[in-house]
Amino acid sequence: MRIELIIRALGDQTRLRTARLLGAMELSVGELAQVLGQSQPRVSQHVAKLCDAGIAARRREGSWVFLRMADGASSPLIEACGRLLAIAEREDADFAAQCEADRRQLAAIRAAREEAAGAYFAAHAGQWDELRALHSPDNLVEARLREMLGAAPLGRLLDIGTGTGRMAELFAGDADHVVALDKSLDMLRLARARLQHLPADGIDLVQGDFTALPFAAHTFDTVLLHQVLHFAQEPAAALAEAARVTRPGGRIAIVDFAAHAREDLRDRHQHVRLGFTDDQVARLLTRAGYDPAPPETLAGGELLVKIWLGQRSGFSGQAGTSAAHQAHA
Repeated sequence: MRIELIIRALGDQTRLRTARLLGAMELSVGELAQVLGQSQPRVSQHVAKLCDAGIAARRREGSWVFLRMADGASSPLIEACGRLLAIAEREDADFAAQCEADRRQLAAIRAAREEAAGAYFAAHAGQWDELRALHSPDNLVEARLREMLGAAPLGRLLDIGTGTGRMAELFAGDADHVVALDKSLDMLRLARARLQHLPADGIDLVQGDFTALPFAAHTFDTVLLHQVLHFAQEPAAALAEAARVTRPGGRIAIVDFAAHAREDLRDRHQHVRLGFTDDQVARLLTRAGYDPAPPETLAGGELLVKIWLGQRSGFSGQAGTSAAHQAHA
């Protein structure tokens, strides 16, 4: 019985501490070992028992494995475990003192992540500053995007190509839950450093490709591609995947450059597409199964930034796949 596995898994001081730590933030096995003061093999054994019982969940990111508390919303038993541990910390002075000491150790983890992120930013700052100088100020783009998306609840939001995690951070307070996805492990480490101050149960960081999203159909109410689509070899395939995971009536927001002639961006910044026209994006959205809204243009630089919105229309389960085929036809 599952309840027996759960009770056995919680019958150890280290696993109790681990569960409370994972409730505070997502951690790798090595980071857990650092906080707990135990070897990685020993911590891995404890983690395996928590995962087998469904209390914790693993997520692989390249050669690293990250752990977090399992989603209590999907299991009353796991939700009850979380409440039990919180009560135990309030009522048991010794356990509370140990948990507080463990959480203080998390400061070192956060500092190490921020230091690594700072080093990466320093190494690439020149490239980013060069590109940023060409287009509308970020704060104006972000403000207008929030206005346009603020007309309806965000619900579950997917930030495709999260990069440094800025969009996930911007909308975390407005969405029910945010999933920040990126193909690059370097970018995910930057995003993790940026987002680690947010509640652990409100945001997920996931490695994945926008042409093969690792999510079930109809999972998200809002999908965001911020300065991502110009990296797509096949934009139609990326939007077909976005449509597949968008719920009926859900929305998509694309922030990218209007069509331009800066060929140097292909080599200097690996841009595959030199922006998009309104007609191009309207066709892509329609074929993917979205109803396009009037686009927004934000001036303020050599490159014009555009915001395109679309709403997912009613569809059958295969509509997203059909859209991709039509786009290639």
